[in-house]
Amino acid sequence: MKVKHSFFSIFIFSILVIAGCSSSADWNSSFVVWDGYIYEISEAYVIDINEEIGQVTKHSDKEGTYSGNFSNKYKKGTKYYSIEGTNTDEAIAIEEDGKYRKAIRDGKYGEK
Repeated sequence: MKVKHSFFSIFIFSILVIAGCSSSADWNSSFVVWDGYIYEISEAYVIDINEEIGQVTKHSDKEGTYSGNFSNKYKKGTKYYSIEGTNTDEAIAIEEDGKYRKAIRDGKYGEK
């Protein structure tokens, strides 16, 4: 009887450990959400920016669905800018340490 009890305890413990690990899973890429659309962070930087169009209102590194201008990389308050000569339907710029990283639109947030 003790063997069954020990096996059951180990089984339950294993399930709890696996569930705990999965709640902090990371996404496949870094992104921001602006105006209901997801923008994947690229490796490219841009120089010619226009005006500020928004900022990160919620940051989390835990996978989930969040409201507002959300990011899994950038902290709350990080600013978004439009890029000169580029429609915001294509890409925006994210302020990063005094530079502007290009983020490419990848569809409606929450639909993938």
